[in-house]
Amino acid sequence: MEPAGDLVIRVTAMPTDLNPYGGVFGGWLMSQLALGAASQVTRRTGLKAVVVGATDFAFPGVMQVGDELNVYAEIARKGRTSMTIQTRGFGRARASEDQVEVANGTFTFVVLDANDRPCPLDALSQVA
Repeated sequence: MEPAGDLVIRVTAMPTDLNPYGGVFGGWLMSQLALGAASQVTRRTGLKAVVVGATDFAFPGVMQVGDELNVYAEIARKGRTSMTIQTRGFGRARASEDQVEVANGTFTFVVLDANDRPCPLDALSQVA
């Protein structure tokens, strides 16, 4: 079964992404979730978006070097100038089709206009 949301990132964990114990560093996972969430907002609005909040992180599984990370994102909430994105990251061993959830978290972004001022979402025709 395909996870909910849009596939926004697919990347392979490399040796530089490991913690001192040999597993994939949680900070790397968080940054990949953030990049995917930002991509989702920009794709929906066509504008720059900056993160203003990140909450509810969990790391229910583990990844090893060489595993593929697939990040899925979906809009959880729309505010006046903000969007909250729920993300889930799934690890897949290189020689397998099986995926296991390795990280999830929620990000809130403020959408900015050309002058870097908060932009009301209702003024945008393409927000899904």
